[in-house]
Amino acid sequence: MRRRTSLLAIYFGCAFVWMGVARAQGWRGGGDWTTSGNDAQRSSWVRTDGKISKESVQKPGFQFLWKLELDNDPKQLNSLTAPVLLDFYIGHRGFRSLAFVGGSSDNVFAIDTDLGRIEWQKHFPSGSPQQGGSLACPGGMTANVTRPTSAALPAPFAGRGGGGFGRGGPARSAVGEPGQGAVTLAQVEAARRAGGPPGGPGGYVPKPTLVYALSSDGMLHTMYVSNGDDTEPPARFLPANANARGLIVVDNVAYAATAQGCGGAANGVWGLDLASKEVTTWKSNGGGNAGSAGPAIGPDGTLYVATGEGEYSPTSYSRSLVALEPKTLKLKDWYTAGRQDFRASPVIFVHKGKTLIAAATKDGRIHLLDSAALGGSDHQTPLYKTPVYSTAADFVPGALASWQDPGGSRWVLAPTAGPVASDAAFTVTNGDVTHGAIVAWKVVDRNGAPALQPGWVSRDMVSPLPPMIVNGVVFAVSSGAFRANDSQLTAAERAQRSSRAVLYALDGTTGKELWSSGDTIPSFVHGGGLSGGGNQVYLGTHDGTLYAFGFPIEH
Repeated sequence: MRRRTSLLAIYFGCAFVWMGVARAQGWRGGGDWTTSGNDAQRSSWVRTDGKISKESVQKPGFQFLWKLELDNDPKQLNSLTAPVLLDFYIGHRGFRSLAFVGGSSDNVFAIDTDLGRIEWQKHFPSGSPQQGGSLACPGGMTANVTRPTSAALPAPFAGRGGGGFGRGGPARSAVGEPGQGAVTLAQVEAARRAGGPPGGPGGYVPKPTLVYALSSDGMLHTMYVSNGDDTEPPARFLPANANARGLIVVDNVAYAATAQGCGGAANGVWGLDLASKEVTTWKSNGGGNAGSAGPAIGPDGTLYVATGEGEYSPTSYSRSLVALEPKTLKLKDWYTAGRQDFRASPVIFVHKGKTLIAAATKDGRIHLLDSAALGGSDHQTPLYKTPVYSTAADFVPGALASWQDPGGSRWVLAPTAGPVASDAAFTVTNGDVTHGAIVAWKVVDRNGAPALQPGWVSRDMVSPLPPMIVNGVVFAVSSGAFRANDSQLTAAERAQRSSRAVLYALDGTTGKELWSSGDTIPSFVHGGGLSGGGNQVYLGTHDGTLYAFGFPIEH
């Protein structure tokens, strides 16, 4: 009886400690940002947040928090990937909120986001280094790091935000249930190798929390989030020096897309079964993966991939958006945009019971497709195609974003280069645009079919990155990256001509500027991008510095 009472005291004591920490950190809310674009659908949408809202970012409090210089050398223009996040990890050193950042020089950094300090870092020696590289094939680590991600559609709203209460997920711990004692990494690994559960008292072994990275030699690394140690030997995934994008792990399969034929890697999509280590490939037989976020994955596990330049034929799927079966990567369906290359990773969302896909092409249009029949019987008929909204020759949006406002309206957002075309008919503007902007459409129904209604255009931005949305606030980056079609310009010359990056907070329904980082960031951004959660937003710059903006932690 005395032992049971003691255990209950410990159990409830831990619960109150957890609640105290959660309250001290502002009831963060929302789920973890686990992969490029936040979720498998690449929406870049954080449904709710404990403090961030359209009202709160306009008041004193939302601010620059910290910056951290990371030991990483850029490869061409590539530097840091957007962080993936783990909120409320509970390990042997107590509570941690962690960000995992990939570095182009084959580095992974784990950062305590509350304190702005490095928790651990790891360097992967490359067995086949690439000398020099090029803008198209930069070498080094090109893909984001990732955590396991569900293909299921996240709930539109996980709870109240911007001052509400509740968290989006339970605390994660390496400690067993009451009376079962602590479980060490050694016990978890021993149980995994033995193929059975015994490890802790009572046979309890929690599933370890992992992070994955794809190094430049084509090996997939599986690491414990607590210390970066390998859980098993690295597995061969891609040819060395491939230009890989959009690394994601769904249902125990890792996927990545390749482009430019770098390292001799065929353009297409690659899958690695994490149990059998078997590699499967779908080859486009032409254009490589378009966009920065890689394949988007529907709620049934289907992969959707957009491809770029190349001649279309019955055996080539250049300039197409294709649907692939999970794991086997067999072709299910496709939509071809004719002579137009796709220039962005697709985004997936649900509208009135239909799973829809949006993707951007080189001519500055958004194509809206039904996942049930991508292009109709002729594979060329979309649900809807917007008028041209960008006429810049070097228009490369990279990725789109999508969110649903509290009133139930669905929005699709995209970055644009140069002035916005006058025929695009956006109803709300926020000043003259000469360099670029974020543009937004509302999903509506016309003649019984979904369509995109022009919404708003943001303020002017230099080479804007794909935006992210947190609880109705659109965060957008004027990256400052110098943009030109001149292939003779080197990475160093482009870097010299680039300007400082600026982070903006915008009203998600009007595009109105709510907040700006001003002159805080001296460097520019190429690749990488935004991620966020737990009252904070993160951005890595070309000079290897990670910045955090948000609300300070209440200690």
